[in-house]
Amino acid sequence: AITSIPSPTTMRFLHLQLVALFGIANGFVSRGGMHMSGKAKVTIGTRGSPLALAQAYETKELLSAKFPELSEDGSIEIQVIKTSGDMILDKALSELGGKGLFTKELDVQLLNKEVDICVHSMKDVPTWIVPGTILPCNLPREDTRDAFISEKAKKIEDLPVGAVIGSASLRRQSQILAKRPDLKVVNFRGNVQTRLRKLDEEEVDATLLAYAGLKRLDMAHVATSIIEMDQMLPAISQGAIGIQCREDDETMKGYLSQLNCQRTKLAVDCERAFLEVLDGNCKTPIAGQAWIEQKEGKEVLVFKGLIARPDGSEVMEVSKEGGIGDGVKMGREAGEELKQRAGEDFFEALMAAKESGKGGPNTAPAIKV
Repeated sequence: AITSIPSPTTMRFLHLQLVALFGIANGFVSRGGMHMSGKAKVTIGTRGSPLALAQAYETKELLSAKFPELSEDGSIEIQVIKTSGDMILDKALSELGGKGLFTKELDVQLLNKEVDICVHSMKDVPTWIVPGTILPCNLPREDTRDAFISEKAKKIEDLPVGAVIGSASLRRQSQILAKRPDLKVVNFRGNVQTRLRKLDEEEVDATLLAYAGLKRLDMAHVATSIIEMDQMLPAISQGAIGIQCREDDETMKGYLSQLNCQRTKLAVDCERAFLEVLDGNCKTPIAGQAWIEQKEGKEVLVFKGLIARPDGSEVMEVSKEGGIGDGVKMGREAGEELKQRAGEDFFEALMAAKESGKGGPNTAPAIKV
C-alpha cells in the first residue's frame, strides 16, 4: 500500500501517533495547557499532527544539542495544543477564514505563559503576528517542492482526462488547472496519513503534498514524482519551520537566536512581504519562492511569485532579483507590481467567487476526511 512505512522509522512514527492521539510526550500528559512535570525549562507548544510533532521534536533535539542546560531529561517538554484547523475538517480552509486557524490557540497559550515557544510550519502562519509575540527564528529549510502521489500515473501530465486530484490548496488547484483544465480538483483535508489513506481508498486518483513534510516524516518514499518549481511554484514559506516566542522573553530569544538559519529567514521574510502586500491567505491562489544563489562571484536573492484565479484561467507571474539584504523590499515591490497589473477587478472577482461558494467549473465539492 502507498501509506506503508519502512521498518526503521516505524517506532518513531507510532510514538508521534500516540502523542497526536493522547497528548503523551516525554513521559507526561499535556492537558488543557497544564505543565504536568513541573521540571521543564522550556515548554514547546505544537499542533498534534505527526508532522507538527516531528517538527517540535526536531526543535527539541536542536535545543538539547546546543545548550547543555537543556540536555538533561525533562528539561524540555512538548505540549500538544488542538487548533480550530485540526478540528474542522469538512470544509476547505478558504471557507473558514484562512491560515490563522492553525495558530490562534497556540498564540493564546503562548501569551498566557503556558508554553515558552511555539513551533509552526511557516506556510500556516498569517503575515500578521499577534502583538506581544515575535517570530525570530527559522530552522534550515527543507526541500520546497511539491510531491505528486498516485498509483495511476507518474506525473500530472500522465493522468487521464477527467481524473480527480485531491488538494485543499487553491495554489495547487489553480496551477494544475492552468495546465490541465480537463482535470477535476477535490478539496479534501487532513494530515499526511489521512490524505494517503483516502488515496489508497481511491476517493481520488492523485494528490499533492509538500515534499518537505514527507521527508520530515521519513516518508519521502511515497512520492511518485517531485514537481519542479518551474512546473508548480511552491507556497509562500513552504518547507520552513518557524519558532515563535514572547517579545519580552529574553531567555527564549537568546536560545532561538542560536538556532536561526539566516539564509532561510532572508528568503522567508521576502516571501511573506510579497504575501502581505497581496493580503494573502487561504482564500487567494498565491505562490512565491525566494532563494540565494551565486551570480558573477557574489550572492544575490532571487524571487519568483504568482497570483491566479482558482480555476486556472488566468495566472500572472513576477520575478525580482537583488541584494540578500533587500528581501523585504523586493517582496513588497513584487506584490505591488502584481496588484497593479491585476487591477481591482481581479481581486473583487476572487472574493465574489468565494462568497458565492463557486470555485470554478473544475472544482469539486469538499470531502470530509
